[in-house]
Formats: sequence, C-alpha cells, structure tokens
Amino acid sequence: MKKFLNLLFCLALIFCLQNAGFAGVIDKTIAASGINKDSVSISVKDISTGKTVYKLNDKKSSMPASTLKLVTLSASLDTLGKDYKFSTKLYKNTNNELFLVLGADPFLASSDLKYLIKTAKEKNIISPKNIYIDDYIFDNREWGEGWQWDDDLNPLMPKFSSYNLDKNLLNIIISPTSKGAPANIYVTKFYPVTFMNLITTGDINDIKLSRNNHISPDIINAEGTVKEQTTEQIPINHPKRYFILRLEEAIREQKMDYYGNFTQKKLPKSNSYLVAQVDHPINDAIEMILIDSNNFIAETVFKTAGAKFVNNTGSLEHSLQMLRAYFDKLKLDYSDIKIVDGSGVSKNNIVTADFMSEFLCKKAKDKDFKESMPTSGEGTLENRMLYFKDNLRAKTGTLSDVSAIAGYITSRSGKTYAFDIMINDPKTKMTDKKSLEEYILRDIFSKY
Repeated sequence: MKKFLNLLFCLALIFCLQNAGFAGVIDKTIAASGINKDSVSISVKDISTGKTVYKLNDKKSSMPASTLKLVTLSASLDTLGKDYKFSTKLYKNTNNELFLVLGADPFLASSDLKYLIKTAKEKNIISPKNIYIDDYIFDNREWGEGWQWDDDLNPLMPKFSSYNLDKNLLNIIISPTSKGAPANIYVTKFYPVTFMNLITTGDINDIKLSRNNHISPDIINAEGTVKEQTTEQIPINHPKRYFILRLEEAIREQKMDYYGNFTQKKLPKSNSYLVAQVDHPINDAIEMILIDSNNFIAETVFKTAGAKFVNNTGSLEHSLQMLRAYFDKLKLDYSDIKIVDGSGVSKNNIVTADFMSEFLCKKAKDKDFKESMPTSGEGTLENRMLYFKDNLRAKTGTLSDVSAIAGYITSRSGKTYAFDIMINDPKTKMTDKKSLEEYILRDIFSKY
C-alpha cells in the first residue's frame, strides 16, 4: 500500500512539473512579446476532463469583443431552432385591407418587397382600402447599449430594427470628373440625404465621410480626392423611412391604386389570409455571424430569439432573459459577467477567460457548433493561423485596444483544448496583440 501511495505521489509530482513546464513556455512567450502580462487573460481547458491546464488572469473581467458571438448565437439557436426562418408576410383581410407582417429579416431586400406587392397584384389585389404594417417583432431601440457615437457612419455597425432592409446600408457612388474639379456623388436608391461635397478629382482615392448628428443627421460631409469611381456604404440613419420609400416604389411599380399612409397595426387573429411571404433560413445567418463576424445579423438574431423566448416584442431585456435561461440549462455560472448586446461591439460587455473556456467545454460535444466556427484561412482568419491548418476552430474579436480569440485547438499530442485569450492593452499595436495570440496557440499546439 505504501509503495502504491508513493507511486501515486510520484505521478502527481511529474504531472505538476510537466504542467509547470508547459505554463513556463507560455509565460516566456508573453514576456518576449513586450505586452504587459497584466493586460492578458487566458484560460485553456482539456475538453475531455474540463480541467484547466493553463491560466493567466482567468478570473479577471475583460472585454470579449466579437468572441461574444459564440455565446449569444449559441443561446439564440437553442431558442429559435436550427430550422428557423426569417419570414416577411403579406396578408389580406375580409375588409380589403393589407397587413405587412415584418420579421426583422436581416436578409430582406428591396426586390423581396417588390415580389410581395407583385404577388398581391397577380391575385387581383389592386385597390386596398388600407395598408398596415405589423412591426411588433422588435421594440424601437435600434442600436446597442454602449455603442460609440462616433461609429454611427461605420458600415460594420448599422442600426437593426423591425424594418431591416438592404442590410440597412445606403450605397453612395463617388465618381471623378476632370482634374481638380468637384467629384460627382449620388445614391443608388433615393433617400433624403444631402452631401456637402468637398471631394475633388485627384490622383488617389482618399475619401472621408462624416456627419454632425446634433446638427443634422441627413447632411453628409464628403471630403478628400477621388481618382476612380468607388462605392462607399453608410448606415441608414432612419431605417423605417428607408423601408417606406422602398415599399412605395414597389406599389407604384405595380400601379397599385393606393396613396394612403402605412399605419402600425397588429395582424388580426381572424378573418385574414396569407397573400405571399419571403423566407430566409437562419443557416445563412450562422455563417455570416461566425465566419464574417457580421454585427448587424448577430444583433438581429439575438433580439429575434428574445422575442420568441417571451412570445412577445423583442428587446434587450427579453434577450437577456433568454440568455440567463440558457446558462442555467448549461449549468454555467454567469455571476461574474455582464452582457449588453448580441455582437460584442459594446465595451460594456464584460466576461472572464475562465467563463468563456468553461462555456466552450460545455459545448464541445456539439459537432455542428464547432464546425460552424472558422478554421485557419477562413473568414476573419483568412490571413491568420495558417500554421494550424484544420487543427483550429476559433472566433476572433477586435475593438480599439482589444484583441481576443476563443475556440478549440487540437495539439500534436491529439488532445483538444478549449481556449480563450483576451488582450486589452492600449499601449501596443493591434498586430502585436494578434501575433501574441498566434504564438500562444503555437505553444499549446506543440507542447500540450
């Protein structure tokens, strides 16, 4: 018995020394990077045991950036189901009134509105008494908590609402004229916006767009030079206005006899029949969220799931209720985190590396979840992590001063680890942060 205990002690000692050696490798990598160790949070867990094999500031609160999408999308899919479809439906009641029921479809396009109205015309609906819009799927909050005011022209952060259409982005064409003369600026679809055009025709494309929301959100200041025609995108500042304009165009195109208003009203529970509908599967959203890190779609999916969870209008609070229920289902402790949006854009989101790696461990048996994450050379990893080939599945995250990556890595030993790395250091370049992430993962891949 004594010999057996001694053997166990020796094995435990070897294991501890081995882990200490592994930890030393990563510690040296961080020290050599020049990045402050206190600004780095790491948690690495063996998915087969759930045990932590490396940690650094793993209980320290930090901003997850877009790695948060792993959590919010997973919870949303659990509520919506993988067969969920975004639906926009057109109904007619017995009083010759049309009801357009919005589904906040992030893939809805102007051509879809035209299809709905064209179908109504083909069914001989040409003079509706009224056209109502049922937009109750979402509340009227169109931006995330803590989103930065100076990002309002960032095409990666458009508003999201019941009236999602054409990605809620306005395409602006800027074309040169003669050298030194003002450029031409126009939009591809009519929208009441004015350009203060200070762009001249020059030798390079160097364009800056800005606006003063406190003065007029419908005036865009355009500065710089243009050499070749280019298309710029800006978020639509009033999605409902843009939606109504496109709906009116669809009605005029079909020569439908209607010149009234579009009033908000819920679809009656009876005496109505479906005229036409447009659907888009949520599978398209999964790829856009995890591979391309699309914030607009991530926020829409998260809010849609909240709406379904309470069987009522979607709101941030309803989405958070859904999220807490999902954490309870996973038996995941969320007492040390704060989540305020579905995309990770807000700097008010706070998680710990330990929480993220624990979440990933609990999701490790979900093959679809793992395989939906980008691998080396895909999406936001297009030019990164090529060293690992198919041994890595990970979601990246980037905010000003913040870089993060979370996912799964299979080491040369054949073991798979869940990991989370968050670096919040304003004093170093973003490229240096991302390089450190890769070198840490190389240590895990080759040594663990």
